[in-house]
Amino acid sequence: MSDDSTIVLTDIKAALASAEKEAEKKPAALLVVGGELNGTLFDMNEDVITAGRSADNSIPLEFGGISRHHLKITHQGEENWFIEDAGSKNGTYVNNNKIEQPTQLKKGDMIKLGTISLKYLPKGDPDRLTYDKLNLEANTDRHTGCYNKTYFNNRIDLEVKKSKVTGEPLSLIIFDLDHFKKLNDNFGHDAGDFVLKEMAGLIRNKGVRDLDVFARYGGEEFVILLPKTNLKQAYDIAERLRKQLEEHEFMYETTRLPVTASIGVADYRQGVTSGTELFKRADQAVYKSKQGGRNQVQFYRA
Repeated sequence: MSDDSTIVLTDIKAALASAEKEAEKKPAALLVVGGELNGTLFDMNEDVITAGRSADNSIPLEFGGISRHHLKITHQGEENWFIEDAGSKNGTYVNNNKIEQPTQLKKGDMIKLGTISLKYLPKGDPDRLTYDKLNLEANTDRHTGCYNKTYFNNRIDLEVKKSKVTGEPLSLIIFDLDHFKKLNDNFGHDAGDFVLKEMAGLIRNKGVRDLDVFARYGGEEFVILLPKTNLKQAYDIAERLRKQLEEHEFMYETTRLPVTASIGVADYRQGVTSGTELFKRADQAVYKSKQGGRNQVQFYRA
């Protein structure tokens, strides 16, 4: 074997070892196979996982043939997971066999409920890394690293449904960068791209929690969905973000670029029937911020 071949083989072994080490940190998961949620991963971080149409499930799935509370998966022992039907109308199937009693899941098992199929990935499965990469690419805005509009729209609908069931607060922040077209015109589109990327990194590192959904909705418009957060808390977060953007030194080449944002805040409450309705309310608050002179936070008032 040549020296070059030895180096290549060593590099491959090191890459595989690194991937296996990374995979070991990943929990067991269920992968959606087929349909509009194809490729979506649901981590199994709780000892009891439930799935069904109701928003109070660990995995809410509004698809044909699925009961409100369809199935339950229970963690037992080391890494053993047992699945059972929860009294569903159409039954739960594992590898095309209808289950009548708790059944232990094995790597690659296909769970079918209604028109949806879920593939079981055990803890530490190296295949998980591939699915993570595909899932990230499908749901992420490539330039800023934020979630994209499609992912956000799916999540806001889901979170509104959860709040209806649980009564937990839910808030939404929408913000537009002020005079962004003028910035592009005066300093060039490369400068504008720099601002978007720098701003997104700043907010991800200092402005959002793990449970929040920070997404680029389009152009210079961004959204932050805040589960378990009331209107006052969301307003305080938005004001802190506004100050961060205003005070941060966006240095492009040798020039500090002027960056501020008009921000709107709204929360889930009586009258909000969908994610679209919550978005409209926060968007109206953004409009008020712009009317008021920009670089400020306003919240929705009925």
